[in-house]
Amino acid sequence: MSPRWEPNPDLRRGRTVVHSLHAHLVFTPKHRRGPFTDEILTRCEEIMRDVCADFGAQLTEFNGETDHVHLLIHY
Repeated sequence: MSPRWEPNPDLRRGRTVVHSLHAHLVFTPKHRRGPFTDEILTRCEEIMRDVCADFGAQLTEFNGETDHVHLLIHY
């Protein structure tokens, strides 16, 4: 079988399109004084996963420190 017909989980298929879209988002607080604790980061990840699921997207990666949060979203 031709390699182009092998299923690829990274590609999303619509009725007439095939796409692979990613967004890299970085959230920072206004004054960057370390408001993100481990508990807050855990809760933020839960909320972001729920929001992505509601919109039909997938939160591929979530990472944060005390002064910023990174999200990689596949939609």
